[in-house]
This record gives sequence, structure tokens and C-alpha cells, in this order.
Amino acid sequence: MSQSKTTPKLIPGDEAAELAGAVAADPLAPVLAAIRAPGGYGKSTLLAELGRAFRQADVPVLSVREALSEPARCREAAIVVDDAHRLPGGQLERLADLASDERTRLIAAYRPWPRSPALADLTGILERTRPALLLRPLDRAGITGRAAALLADSLAGREPPAGLIDQLEEQTGGVPRYVDRVLEALRQAHRGTVPQAPFQVPATAVTRFQAELERLDPGVHRLLLAKAVAPGLHIDLLTALLGLDIDVAWELMDGARATGMLDDGDALLPLAQRAVAALSPPERKLSVQRQLIEGQRERGGPMLALARPLLGTGVGGTTIAAAFEEAGDEALAESPELAVECYAAAIAAGAPAAKLTGRQAQAAGLSGDFDTALRLADRMVGGADEADRAHAANVAGTVLAHRGLLGHSAELYRWSGSAPGAAFAVIGLIGTGHLAEAEELLAAHRNSGPPMLASSAAARMARGVYESVTEEAATALATLTRASSMLQPVGRAELLPDTPAALAALVALHCGEFTVADAVLERAIHAKMGGTLTVRRHRLLQAWGAMLRGDTVTARERLAEAVRARGHLEPRDALTASALRVGIARRESNLGGLREAWEQASEATVGHPADLFSLLPLGELAVAAGRLGGQDRLASHLAEAEALLAQLGNPPLWEATLRWYRMHAAIAAEQPGAAEPQVAALSAMAGKHSYFAVLATAARSWLNVATRNIDPAEVEAAARGLHDAGLHWDGPRLAGQAAIHTADRKGMLRLLDCARFLQGKTPRQATENPARGEPSAEPRTEPSAPTPADTLSERERDVAQLVVEGFTYKEIGQRLFISAKTVEYHVARMRQRLGCVSRSDLLEQLRLLIGPRPS
Repeated sequence: MSQSKTTPKLIPGDEAAELAGAVAADPLAPVLAAIRAPGGYGKSTLLAELGRAFRQADVPVLSVREALSEPARCREAAIVVDDAHRLPGGQLERLADLASDERTRLIAAYRPWPRSPALADLTGILERTRPALLLRPLDRAGITGRAAALLADSLAGREPPAGLIDQLEEQTGGVPRYVDRVLEALRQAHRGTVPQAPFQVPATAVTRFQAELERLDPGVHRLLLAKAVAPGLHIDLLTALLGLDIDVAWELMDGARATGMLDDGDALLPLAQRAVAALSPPERKLSVQRQLIEGQRERGGPMLALARPLLGTGVGGTTIAAAFEEAGDEALAESPELAVECYAAAIAAGAPAAKLTGRQAQAAGLSGDFDTALRLADRMVGGADEADRAHAANVAGTVLAHRGLLGHSAELYRWSGSAPGAAFAVIGLIGTGHLAEAEELLAAHRNSGPPMLASSAAARMARGVYESVTEEAATALATLTRASSMLQPVGRAELLPDTPAALAALVALHCGEFTVADAVLERAIHAKMGGTLTVRRHRLLQAWGAMLRGDTVTARERLAEAVRARGHLEPRDALTASALRVGIARRESNLGGLREAWEQASEATVGHPADLFSLLPLGELAVAAGRLGGQDRLASHLAEAEALLAQLGNPPLWEATLRWYRMHAAIAAEQPGAAEPQVAALSAMAGKHSYFAVLATAARSWLNVATRNIDPAEVEAAARGLHDAGLHWDGPRLAGQAAIHTADRKGMLRLLDCARFLQGKTPRQATENPARGEPSAEPRTEPSAPTPADTLSERERDVAQLVVEGFTYKEIGQRLFISAKTVEYHVARMRQRLGCVSRSDLLEQLRLLIGPRPS
């Protein structure tokens, strides 16, 4: 039940001030008044003020005992009655007789409950002349005034902090007694300083509830205690679980409201909830909790809200153990960490460990605590129950998949014998190159297991991965996308080695369907598929798609979101993240960042064998290795990848992208001969998919650039093809590299314009006529009109490369064994040749043409 912060709807106007003013103005006049309010609303304070007004006019103030023992004095005195609801019926009847005299001054304050017939008769007489005065909680201004008064020494004339007032209002609901109680406790705890929000309510403010709780009717106390330990339950359900019939429930609710501890939504005020829970005897509290739990179990209702307060208390028994078990099942999807606690508490409370260890391991896995998940699963694998062994094997298989050990993961899944395990084993077998075994397993489990969403989605995942190596890319992508849609409604609590969304995205990224990849991943994130465990995987793949499209800003943002997720990176995600850092640095021409990211990535590759689903990061790292001279570090991984693809029959979907990367790696390492086989392989796959055809054409152009055999028209067509295919960084890059290496002046300008256009910049030809402000029909004349032979020399290219990478003239000279003056000369020549009017313009042109290095 939510706790309202609004004040109750009471009689408008400041009736309390009006009554006090009337008494002060004519204290000798007869007056009858009833003051009704829950406890803590200031009835006693108002009565004390009225008593002072009477005494100042020399009107005696009589108590109930005095008035009833000396009735003759009543006509000359004022009778002030506090807590009239506590008086015996006989005294109330005698007070009613006194109130019948028109000359009487009688003011009585009482709570709305209990309301006896005698009290009703008395208040009926008192209300003949004026309606009952209903006191209201303090509003924000009232709380501020109270705080200013009680904290005056600390505030030194300043206004109380707004946050302090907000928290006071939230904790106390504006009940004057509770506001004063908290403020006094804060004043003692913060001597001489102003309390700042958020503040911790001092324990002294809580312990002062003790006397109130001891005076409570036992039934009301029990109801308040139930509301304290189960604040989320509606009052109707709460009273039903306590076994109260409707009349008794209404009566007790009236009593609970009369305490002043409830807000207008019948929820305990936060301060009161803490006090009731902390100060009630433990045995009474546990008794109420047990009764609520038993009632809820009989009804089959949710258990988490009732069982959670018992965590860490050490209570046990069959009922409590069952409650913890059910609470763990409820928490599994939204809070697997809490589920782990609940299952452990159930076992500690007496539930059989063998019954719960599997779910405990699953919850640990979903929360990312893989060490605990493996430890629990390992304990179960040797158990006697077949279902438990299968569950344990599936949990362990999932953990190993996330840790990059796909082969071992497949073995465990296969050993489990379950239908989902068989599906995940197929994925692992194909991912490690064991196609024949995967086909056998796929056929054997074609119709096994109930047609539930989770198991059906797993079967489709296996089918989609199989199709990715045996069918067209579109077929596999469709199957995996449908599997993802099927799993979305139920996938939050599923412990998965990989999600269908991630696999669909991988297929999409390998065949150029970048928009599809991003969309399926975003839907999976929204649906929390695979729980919080897989959000990182999905964000990393989104980052990869953005990077391939040349959007390094978004790629870096998605990478940061993934890395910020809780827990450390497991090997599979660590490999992807490190390769992303490498790829982003390479595309941003950040040589320092590239070197740093490469070192981190080299470590990430050590514990991650090559598999089908790691070809993208492996390829990106291969390019960096070629650029930085680290080919030896990746040689074994690339050999494993080649062997794996060969075992799978070299499926074009997975092979094409790796060939594309390896071609770039060879060119970056200045080994065009090593690039030729990769280009030839891509050419052989060109007819399999339009995206592969684009890569094949561009690969041939890259090889021609590396060997200085450049046809500007062919290069431009290839660059535009890359751009149209979504590779918005690669297209301009190809055109720029060709421009810097061609010996044809016209070709250089054409390719440079192409690169600028593909980057969203205005081509050189589209400049305005300065005289008329209109586009010129002819290309503008370049300064100094160099001839076609006036292209950058090899030495100038070397200098340009180092200028782009941020080295000073002195550092460049040291690297190239020339003087800094000679470097300055080469830079001036390049600036003139490219028609640059400033150094920043020159750097922009060189970045476009050079980048970190031809790759």
C-alpha cells in the first residue's frame, strides 16, 4: 500500500484558533465544545492553552474528578476534559448532565475511537452549539514554523533547510507530536549544527513510542504490527490473513486510525512503522508474521513482501522455509541476488538443500556470481537425482559459455540430456566447428520436450545457428529473430549461454543488416531478456554495430554503459569490449589509444579460444596486430578460426567478415601478398550475398591501393558501395587512401571529393562563385596549379602519417632521420599542394587521406 503524504480533508478554517480566541475574548461566557482528533494531533496542547485563558480571567479550571465531586463549583468554573474516550460510562453520563445546563463551560477532547454510547451522548450535547472541532496535521508552513522554533539556536535566524522539512513531512505526516519528537531528537544529536537531509532519525525519537504502544488495545496493536511487517498488503487482505471478520476488522481499523500513526491512506507513517516494528516484543512480531505467511500460503498469494523482513533473523520451521522458497521464486526474475538470499534462508530454515541448490545456482548465475553458481552446480552434478544433475549441468554450461569456454559448455549441455540443454549444446558444437555432431543432436531432439516458450525458443536458437552455416543468411536471421520474439515475454529468469537476440545481432552484423541488429537488441534490453546478466552483452553488440557504421560517439557511449554494469567483465564480454576499444581508437586515428587498447586486448585473448561467435573481435584485433606489429600474438587464434571455418564448410556468412578483416590486417602490416588470398576468397563469395559482393569489390580496390594500381572510377564505386552498405567510415577511408597514393592529379581530386562527400562534406566542385554568391559551373582553380605528377612523395606520406598521429617536427625528424627544418619544409609543400589555408585545414585533409596508416 502506498503511503500518502496529503493531509486529511477536514473542516476548513482555523477552528482551533477561533475557539481559543472566543475563550480569550470572553472567558466568563458559557461555552460547550468538543475537540476530536487522533493521538498526537495537539488536543492536550489546545486544552492547556484554553485553561490558561480561563485562569487569566480568574475562572477556575476543574478536572473531571473535581467537577463530579463538587458540582456546586461548576457554574463558576470551566470544566476541561482530556481523553474523554477513556472515561467510564458513568462519568460521561454525569458530564452530559452538567453540559445540559446552559450556563456551563465544558470543553472535552477525545479520540474518534473507542466511541461508547455515553461518549456519543456527551458529544451530541456539546455539538448543539458548535460542530466538533477537528484538529488537522501540520501543513508545510506549520512544520517549518515548528522547526524554526525548536532549532532556533542552530539556525541563527535562517530558514530551516527545505530538504529537512521535506523529510520531516514524509516521516511524520505532519502529526505535531511526531514532528516535535523528531526535531527534539535531532536537536540533541546535532548540538549547535543544523541537521541536513537526508538525516537518520535518531533512535530516541523511536523509543518514545514505547509508552504509546504499551497502552494500545491488543487487537489494534496486532493490526498495527501486521501493517508494520507487511506494509505492501492492502488492509482488506491484511485483515483476512489475520482471520478477522469484517465487523472486527472495521472496529480495529478505527482504533488504528485513532492512534495517529496512520496517514489518510491507512498506511503506517514511516516513523511509526519503524517504531512498531522495533519496539514490539519479538515473539509477538514473529507470531504475526507466521500467521500472515500461513494465511498467504493458503490463499496462494505472493510471498516475497512477507518473507523478506525475516531474512537474517534466523527463524526456522517448515512454514518459514516454504515461505523463503516461494519468495526466492518470486524474486528470481527481477532480483536474482535477493533470490539467492531467500533460497539460502530456506535451506537454513530447514528446507532440503538438494531441492533448492539448483535454483540457488541459477539465481547466482543470473546475478553474475559465476563462482558461486559453479560451486553449487558442481555439488549437484554428483547427486543422485537425474533432474538435479541436468539442472546443474545446464547452469555450469551457461557459466562456461560466458567465460569463453564454448567447447566445454557444449559438453555439459549435451551431458544434461534435457531438451534446452541439447539445443544449447548444438549451438556450442557449431560454434566450435563440430557440425556433424550438432546435426546428429539436432535430429535426435527435433520433437523432444514440452512446447513451452523457453524450450521452443532454445530449439529455434539452435536451428537458427545451424541455418547460419548451411542456409542463406536471411533464413538464419529470420529464425533467430523469431526465437528472440518468442523468448521476450518469459526470458527474464532464463539463465542462457547466449540470447537469441545476441545471436540474431551477430548474424545481422556479419551480413550488413546493422539496423536489424540494433532493433532486435533494443527490444531484448527492454524486455530484460536473460535478466541483468545479458544487458552488457546486448550493449556491447550495439556498440559494435555503431562502430561499424562509423558512429564512434554512440559506440563509446554503449561501451561505457556496458562497462558500468555491475560486476567484472567475463572473458567473452572482456574480449568484445577490448576489441571495441581497439576499433574505436583505430577509426578515430588515435595511435596512443590504439596501442593502449591493444595491450589490454592481448590479455583478453589469452583466456578465450577462438569460436564462431568471436570472429568480429578477433578480426578487429588482427587489424590492430598488423598495424602495431603484433601478429605473433594472434597467430594461433587466427589459425584456430581458419580451422573452425574449414570444419564448418567455410560458411560465407561467418567467413566473409573475417576475410575482410584479414585483408586489412595484411595491408596494415604492409604485406599485400598476404592480402591476395583474402581478396580471392571474398571474390568467390561475392555471389552469395549483396553485402559480400560489396566487401569483395572494396577488397580488390584496397589491394590495388596497396600495390599502387589505382583506377579512380573503380575505387569511387567501391567506396560508395561501402557507404551505401552502412560502412560509413570504410567508404571515405578507401577513397582517401586511394587519393593519397594515386599519381593522377585528376584522380586524386576526384577521390578526395568522393571521400569528403561520403563524410557528409561539400565536394570541392560545389564552391560558390565569390562574385555572385552562386554555385560555380566550373571547378575552382587550385593555387599553383600543380601537374598530375605533383602528388605526395613517399617521404611526404611518411611525414604526413606522423603529423596526423600528433608527433612534433623534432620527433618526426628523429624517427625519419631528417632535420626538423626539413620536416617543416615537407609540411609547407603539402599545405600548398592540397590548397590548405590553415594548419587545421591541413590536418583535416591529412586525416582524411592518411588516418593512422593504410589499413
